[in-house]
Amino acid sequence: MKPAGIIGTGSYVPDSIMTNACLVETVPTSDEWIVSRTGIKARHIAGQDVATSDMAAIAAQRSLENAGVKAADLDMIIVATYTPDTLLPSTAAFVQHKIAASRAVALDLGAGCAGFVCALATGAQFIMTGMYRNVMVIGADACSRFLDWTDRNTCVLFGDGAGAVVLAPVFEGRGILASHLGSDGSGAGLLGIPAGGSRMPASEYTVQNKLHCIRMNGKEVFKFAVKIIPESVEAALNRCHLRTNDIDLLIPHQANLRIIQAAMETLALPPERVLINLEHYGNTSAASIPIALDEAFRSRRVGNGDVVALVGFGAGLTWGTVILRK
Repeated sequence: MKPAGIIGTGSYVPDSIMTNACLVETVPTSDEWIVSRTGIKARHIAGQDVATSDMAAIAAQRSLENAGVKAADLDMIIVATYTPDTLLPSTAAFVQHKIAASRAVALDLGAGCAGFVCALATGAQFIMTGMYRNVMVIGADACSRFLDWTDRNTCVLFGDGAGAVVLAPVFEGRGILASHLGSDGSGAGLLGIPAGGSRMPASEYTVQNKLHCIRMNGKEVFKFAVKIIPESVEAALNRCHLRTNDIDLLIPHQANLRIIQAAMETLALPPERVLINLEHYGNTSAASIPIALDEAFRSRRVGNGDVVALVGFGAGLTWGTVILRK
């Protein structure tokens, strides 16, 4: 098995910023209420002419430049998203065309906010088995397209963005050391978008009743996340014979500050070893971890040989952790 690692990162968020003060004008809430419950102060919102693939393609180009790899040399593109441009074809197909990666097979992976971690673990397998050499993994979501802007329990949480990484063979002992993925379909009703699929196709009724918008049982999702983050991280660490103390930087899915703080306490990780940026971006779903990872790599917060733990959780219910050494 060949070691697979990240050799380049890139990210993109729209220029338009919606602060909490902007939301207060249209939703019965306050900056204090949002910050105290979520830690979010602002989020980036894509323009009406910007689709998920547009953001993904920019992040993809930036990751290629950072990796020093040509698009024509990519063997595979995986896009993790729950906000595809269209149900058919895949968003990855649009990205492939936009960046001129003519040799790459392109496919989407749907695992909600855990999508990037699941896609990263999936893409790595193709390199580890020797089937492919260069694999691009993208997490991208235009969450604002699927929000009920009158529901303060959800509309204050989400933002738009994309993050991408290039995977390739690396030296032994580096790259992805282990992963741990899981799902519990009994919790599928806790977080999702009811309409738009084969169960409930689009109709006048579904549109009028806002069934194409995100619905979430916040309390139950909170309890799930607080429990599953440390469990998944520890399970992944065990697979590569490491301990929590070996983690130089934890990059969790940026959903809620209280969730992250609870996980930090359980894992006994100090603040300087956890990356938190959701105050600037909100929950960008599958994009949150790769955006944060790109920031960490580019700012040199992660040095050569450092151990990084990426952990995501979300709809499905689905979760996952990847442990890597830079």
